[in-house]
Amino acid sequence: MGVAVEEVLKLPVLEKARVQTHVYDRQVDWISVIETPVENFVRNNEFVLSTGVGCVDDVLALEGYVEDVIRSEASVLAFATGRHLYKIPDRVLKLAEKHELIVMEIPWEVRFGDILQDVLRLISEDNRQDQQRTEEIRQELINCVLNGKGLQEITSIIYQNTGIPTAISDHNKQIRANQYFDRYYIDVLNGHELSQEGTLVETEMDSDHPLSHYIETYEIGDQKCYQLTILSNYKKQGYILFKPKDDKDLTWVNLHILEHALTACALYFVKENAIEMTEIRLKDNFLLDLAKQEREMDRALFSKAQLLGYDLEKPYICLVGHIRFVQPEEERTSSTMPQVKSSSINSRNYYIQKEVTHAGDALHRRTMTTFDEGEVIVYLETDRPDYEETANQFLDLIERRLHELLKGITISWGISCHKGGYQTFHKSYEEAETALKIGQQHEEGERTFFSDTRMNRLLMALSHEEEIGAIVSDTLEKLIDYDQKRQTELIHTFMVYNKYNSNVSQTARALNLHRQSLLHRLRNIEHLTGLSLLNADDLFLLELSVRLWLLKKVDA
Repeated sequence: MGVAVEEVLKLPVLEKARVQTHVYDRQVDWISVIETPVENFVRNNEFVLSTGVGCVDDVLALEGYVEDVIRSEASVLAFATGRHLYKIPDRVLKLAEKHELIVMEIPWEVRFGDILQDVLRLISEDNRQDQQRTEEIRQELINCVLNGKGLQEITSIIYQNTGIPTAISDHNKQIRANQYFDRYYIDVLNGHELSQEGTLVETEMDSDHPLSHYIETYEIGDQKCYQLTILSNYKKQGYILFKPKDDKDLTWVNLHILEHALTACALYFVKENAIEMTEIRLKDNFLLDLAKQEREMDRALFSKAQLLGYDLEKPYICLVGHIRFVQPEEERTSSTMPQVKSSSINSRNYYIQKEVTHAGDALHRRTMTTFDEGEVIVYLETDRPDYEETANQFLDLIERRLHELLKGITISWGISCHKGGYQTFHKSYEEAETALKIGQQHEEGERTFFSDTRMNRLLMALSHEEEIGAIVSDTLEKLIDYDQKRQTELIHTFMVYNKYNSNVSQTARALNLHRQSLLHRLRNIEHLTGLSLLNADDLFLLELSVRLWLLKKVDA
């Protein structure tokens, strides 16, 4: 913004003016008429007109007036000579020369109004041309994104029009584009260069451009570089880094270009995120359809899978995990700690997906992952002989990392058999889902292989028989009703008692109960069921009824 002094001096209205100092490489942003006192009425790069009326026959007063104009960093000081001031003293001209202030004399008969009009018209025309140029650059930047070009093209446009080295990074500070921006400064800012450290400093920029308030300044040794944050819907998408050779390069026009580049970058990241989300939805829908429906493995399906980055010709097992998240007490009570749970299910799933991919890469195995109503479905490439060992290694890697990232998360897993593993996606999913349901009878976080559930599946089949269901109901009805009404755990107590082969001491320790309290519970069980825990047949009937009842709950 502003015009070069040389352009101003070529105006016809100033053809009779006499320049009394050197013509320095300055620009004119504004023009005004100012007499003493100057105070703060003159701004940077201003063309000042004066009659010298307050300094008649007083060289010291005139010198003081010129010093005030110099302090204001004006570009030109023009005196109308012939009435109050006839000649500018040499000492004043030397003072102006020393501080690179251009001083000129204008004949008294030249009206200030004419000078003001012509200079303002020149500035206005120059501003109009700058605005037209920046508008063309803005359109070029936007078209760059809309036409499918990337961030590298954006940095190229910035550099071509400003000459300022520029780089663009994403929100993780990974450099996505670079145009002559020194990699050393990037490493310093990202903490990779240990020999130096970048310091964020508060600086007042000379420019009054609105963008200047959003520029962050970093000092690296005796050098400065600048950063702008790319925002979209108040979400941080990335950064524009730029390092001009001199702060004078941060002109109004160049800041305007950077502002338009900021908009183009935000649009690019929005577009990139939209494409990524569309791809994720396509992958999710494809895998859910593959898992939940029996599909014919034809060429069209294989081609679609290949487009999404999947190879269905590899042998896979299916793992289905039920996700449970309990926020730690210290996070629930802390108002300052970031709430992982509140970051949404999508964020949680993102971490799980990331760790599944990481674990697969570590084991050199292909993975396919999707999510469905609080469950994660994973297909893992495995070899038949040692698929159980591979699955356990895979889950160990996932859970170790997840417990560090998401405190309070627990995942119970059901794992299908191998059965050759080729093109059995729906069958594998059903096996993993069944194994998960059976495993959920036990503690959270269990891993249940379908191959280990033969007894439970046999019992599940029996539980659907009407007569057997009537026996279970008759045996447990009073016990279930008692537990529900009094919030006791008699059924759980019996299962632990049976697990420890009717050993009262071990059962009491496992339940953290006093021996007498346990004996009281066992007597209650006998009373409510009419069965004796010392009778082998009664004990078998009660155990079978409880297991069938629990399996029926899971199957429901």
